[in-house]
Amino acid sequence: MKVPFKKIAKSLTGISTPVFGISWTPPETDREIVRKLITFLEDRRALYNPYDREFPPWVTQSVLEIRKELTDTLKIIGDNPEISPHLRAMRAACRKFMDSTAQPGKHYHPFFNDFDFIALGEMRATFGIHIAQLCVKYGIDIEGDLETILPVEDSEPKKRRIRRNFI
Repeated sequence: MKVPFKKIAKSLTGISTPVFGISWTPPETDREIVRKLITFLEDRRALYNPYDREFPPWVTQSVLEIRKELTDTLKIIGDNPEISPHLRAMRAACRKFMDSTAQPGKHYHPFFNDFDFIALGEMRATFGIHIAQLCVKYGIDIEGDLETILPVEDSEPKKRRIRRNFI
């Protein structure tokens, strides 16, 4: 597989002489990019803080910052089929949350109503699914409270099948 010259040139950070020397910065791997995004999301309380502790303006600001970070990460990875569908789905969940909580004619209130909590829960669920898939795909551990939005493990014991012999 050929590596285009322009791609190599972007990685060069300097040239030195008397004898010869080149400084090179290797491109970030997909895993590093996803790890940085997960680290950012681990500090976003809007994704996991208990509902009774949520303050609408702060949640809205956090969701806007999350959406910007997802867009910036999409700019870095391009149209990577392993990552971009997850980021686009999370970004769409942010837009849906913003659309449902910032309706025209709705008066500002310092507390969420039931429909706002439903929208926040939907966004968290979407993030949980896509974060889990990315972490499994790239072998990334999650720290902190972000794990509370991951899908739960099916812990129901499997029923034993009773084998019946009919004569």
